[in-house]
Amino acid sequence: MDIHEYQAKEILSGFGVEVPPGALAYSPEQAAYRAREIGGDRWIVKAQVHAGGRGKAGGVKMCEDDHAIQKACEDMFGQKLVTHQTGPEGKGIYRVYVEGAVPIEHEFYLGFVMDRSSQRVMIVASAEGGMEIEEISAEKPDSIVRSTVEPAVGLQEFQAREIAFALGVEAGLVSQMVRTLMGCYRAFSELDATMVEINPLVVTGDDRIIALDAKMTFDDNALFRHPQVAELRDKSQEDPRESRAADRGLSYVGLDGNIGCIVNGAGLAMATMDTIMLAGGQPANFLDIGGGATPERVAKAFRLVMSDKNVQAVLVNIFAGINRCDWVAEGVVQALKEVQVDVPVIVRLAGTNVEEGQKILAKSGLPIIRANTLMEAAERAVGAWRNDLSQATRMRAVT
Repeated sequence: MDIHEYQAKEILSGFGVEVPPGALAYSPEQAAYRAREIGGDRWIVKAQVHAGGRGKAGGVKMCEDDHAIQKACEDMFGQKLVTHQTGPEGKGIYRVYVEGAVPIEHEFYLGFVMDRSSQRVMIVASAEGGMEIEEISAEKPDSIVRSTVEPAVGLQEFQAREIAFALGVEAGLVSQMVRTLMGCYRAFSELDATMVEINPLVVTGDDRIIALDAKMTFDDNALFRHPQVAELRDKSQEDPRESRAADRGLSYVGLDGNIGCIVNGAGLAMATMDTIMLAGGQPANFLDIGGGATPERVAKAFRLVMSDKNVQAVLVNIFAGINRCDWVAEGVVQALKEVQVDVPVIVRLAGTNVEEGQKILAKSGLPIIRANTLMEAAERAVGAWRNDLSQATRMRAVT
């Protein structure tokens, strides 16, 4: 789960990371009022969206008076911010963060991520902040400092000092850098985060180390332990299909294809998508309905898949272990009677009670295309989609 910059800064501030004074606003007038509350003679107005690259896309504006602040907000509110991370559909801007400007002497990059190869938290830092880490890696790879944290003891102060020295931090600022590193690590570990990123982390003209921007991502599976973090979720920044799926206990990721997938098990879902592509099609989604493939759960999955207008065929691929194929077949039949599905449906069942499941599908009287293997199911799904597509083309030609 991602959160907004202002939320990440509030969290990190609680762990000892210094941030500039700032306030949230939901209208141009409120933004101007917030600036007066903050004080000073220059302010930064930042669109609050779940994406990087906001500055290049016009989502970050420097303002020197109330008129400029209101103009910047009027240009942002209600618009879609399109960056290299959002894709062409962009992210809606419904709130902005007004922050007092600070004099910048130097910029650093600082990130905490999970490194799968070492199975450790890795700290990635660079003395070349202010740009994306991908750009830093490509243009100035020698500037990157990496350090892994031993989970048994956590980040130690001597390790934080080594990172500060490697970044070339001045001696008088090392203690501040250590405090920042230790605070970020504590936030990362205590709140089950999967990423903490500060870019840029700056040294100001009055010798302070301040986080000018902040991002945090959290492990969805650990949110039950942190209700205060779960409350920060902003559904307006999420794919509505994925949001609906999460609310119903389903794992769903929307894709750009046209063959919908309903599968139990993440590994089988990945294999199903690969096989569809091998057969010449494109999957429309990743959908794992989990181990409890009850009729109600299958019906929810069908509704979710059919909410995507691009879906032109549905492939159901269930391997029944703890489940039983006859239960799943009953669920598919019930779902097709309850949910309006006007595209070809291909069902492949395997595992416990598969014969009984096949009989239920055959006796249902529904136009279900059955398959025995995954490859056969994928080929029939792609074939059914192409057949419907060619029929639609012929109908348009006739009319």
